[in-house]
Amino acid sequence: MGAYIARMTRHEGRAQGGDGNPPSATTRGTGAKPIVYVARALPGDAFARLRELTDLRGGDPTPRPREEQIALAADAVVYVPTYLDPVDAALLEALPLLRLVASYGVGTDHIDLAACRARGVVITNTPGVLTEATADLTFALLLAAARRVAEGDRFVRAGLWTSIDPTQFLGCDVHGRMLGLIGFGRIGQAVARRAYGFGMKVIYASPRTVDFPGLRRLPLEELLAAADFVSIHCPLTEETRGLLSKERLALMKPGAVLVNTARGAIVDETALADALASGHLRAAGIDVFTAEPSVSPVLRAQPHVVLTPHIGSGSTEARLAMSQIVADEIRRFVAGEHLRHRVV
Repeated sequence: MGAYIARMTRHEGRAQGGDGNPPSATTRGTGAKPIVYVARALPGDAFARLRELTDLRGGDPTPRPREEQIALAADAVVYVPTYLDPVDAALLEALPLLRLVASYGVGTDHIDLAACRARGVVITNTPGVLTEATADLTFALLLAAARRVAEGDRFVRAGLWTSIDPTQFLGCDVHGRMLGLIGFGRIGQAVARRAYGFGMKVIYASPRTVDFPGLRRLPLEELLAAADFVSIHCPLTEETRGLLSKERLALMKPGAVLVNTARGAIVDETALADALASGHLRAAGIDVFTAEPSVSPVLRAQPHVVLTPHIGSGSTEARLAMSQIVADEIRRFVAGEHLRHRVV
């Protein structure tokens, strides 16, 4: 605690040090616990154990309106958002003591990194621990879309299954087919390993070549034309926003299946719905959407789409591990220690 107070009472605005620690800040009242505001309830008890070190606020099961959050977090030194909680210039202006944004998740498209950098605010995330869970869901969506699992489930629950019909709900094989991965970081590579277990052939499109046995790197347009299944694993940036446009979806192999567990805005949702309605694409498995938690009616209307509510990392083990990483980073910050998962 002493290390924290020493940092917090030095001149505000000192440049980031070379040891990887957060910059200094000021607080009101020496000896006061640093205020940590958590934007919404997170699983596990990792944060409860921070109460002896910090003034822990927020964490409401139903997130408060942004104005209320700002009022309660006015003196916060640490802010804990999820991907649904924007950290923009207006928030930074309203929280002048803020020095650490400990984000719950891997993606940072909800954070204005340049504004944080300009104010000396450090960003951390939770990489690694959600890789396998997200890869599992990716393959679950791929299989469900290929074999029409959700459609069959709805059919049975509605009491419509009254006879054996060998022509009903015919899907497509997964074994031996070509899988194209857009983005080939941790999650993309984990999906490739699962694909090998199904005897699939795998290709990928990425800004850089990755040393991974047996894989070919192709330009995006060539990948779209060749793959029977396409799965998205790139981050959302200005370059990837709208990446799968109407024109690029048209390049996909007729009868192909699209899976997205990355970010909704990477895909033109209206164009995707049109490609499904026309039969150009066989099916899709979608976990992420442009305006979450709202889902486009045109997508919801398509029977050949499996829709899940952004649960890529939604295993108990992964979500608890994410909470622990955030809590551990806050504890290191308070102690003046090196942060292990710093983004900015």
